[in-house]
Amino acid sequence: MNKTTVIYKSTTQFELKGDFYTASQENRPVIVYIHGGGLFWGSREDLKKEQIDFYHQAGFNIFSIDYRLAPETKLAEIQQDVADALSWLENEGIEKFNYDPNKIAVIGGSAGGYLALLAGTFKNKPKAIVSLYGYGDITGDWATKPSPHYQKMTPVPKELAQMLVSNTVISEGPIQKRYAIYMYARQKGTWIEDISGALVIPGGSLDELKPYCPLYYSDSDFPPTLLLHGTMDEDVPYEQSVLMSKKLSNSGGSCKLITIPDGKHVFDEDWDNPVVQKAFEEIISFLNSHL
Repeated sequence: MNKTTVIYKSTTQFELKGDFYTASQENRPVIVYIHGGGLFWGSREDLKKEQIDFYHQAGFNIFSIDYRLAPETKLAEIQQDVADALSWLENEGIEKFNYDPNKIAVIGGSAGGYLALLAGTFKNKPKAIVSLYGYGDITGDWATKPSPHYQKMTPVPKELAQMLVSNTVISEGPIQKRYAIYMYARQKGTWIEDISGALVIPGGSLDELKPYCPLYYSDSDFPPTLLLHGTMDEDVPYEQSVLMSKKLSNSGGSCKLITIPDGKHVFDEDWDNPVVQKAFEEIISFLNSHL
C-alpha cells in the first residue's frame, strides 16, 4: 500500500493532513474520502483497509483527508476545509503525484457523506459524489430535536461533554475521546447549534442553516450523485437519502439511490456481506461512468 501523508492546508493555528494512496497506473482519477463522526470525531485514518484495497484494485487513487472538527470549529470553516482539499488536488497535488486532476470524486459516510454532498454546492465541484448514509437537510426535526435513539442510551452529563471540548483547533479526534460530545448533543437536541453556531429556537426560522443544506441547492448543475442508505438506519434517517434523490431527480440532476434492506448505520463495516459487496461494485460502476 503506497501511502504518502501531506499537509494540504496550514495556518499559524493548525495544519490539515491528507493521506494519498497512489494507484498502480498513472493519470488515473482520484477519490477524495471524507470520514464521518458527527463532525465531532474521526480522522483520515478511519478509511478501512478493505475499502482502500477495493478502490485500488479498481484503479483509483485515494486522498483521505482530515478537516477541522466541531464544536471547536463551525460548519462554515469545515466546509472551507473540504473546498481547500479539492483546490489542493487541482493545483498543488499534481506536482507531487501522478493523477488526472480533472477527474475527482468525493466519497463519504454519515457526516462525511453530508460533506460530500455539500461539495456539490461549491463553485469548483467534484465530478461525482458518493454519499453513504449521509444527509442533505440539517433543518429537519431528526437533526434539530433530541434523538429518540440516543435518548435511550445512558445520559451523558453536561459537565463531561464540556470537559471533552478542547480550547484549541482539533482536526484528528479519536472516537473514544469525542463520542460523548456527540451523544450529549443528540440527547439534548443541541447538535446543529454546536456544529453551526446558529441559535436553533423551537418554531423559529432556520433560514440561517439553509446554505449548509445540499437539499436546497440540488439543481441540474449538481454533480452526478450516488446515494447508499439502509432502511433501518438508527442515526441518520433513510428518508434523508430518499429526499435528496427525489430533489436531484426532479431538478434534472443525475442521481441514483441504492437501498440496503434492513441496513443500519455504517452498514459497510459488514464488509463480507454480499449485499455490501454488490453495493460497492455499483459504486465502482458509477465512478467509471462519470470519471
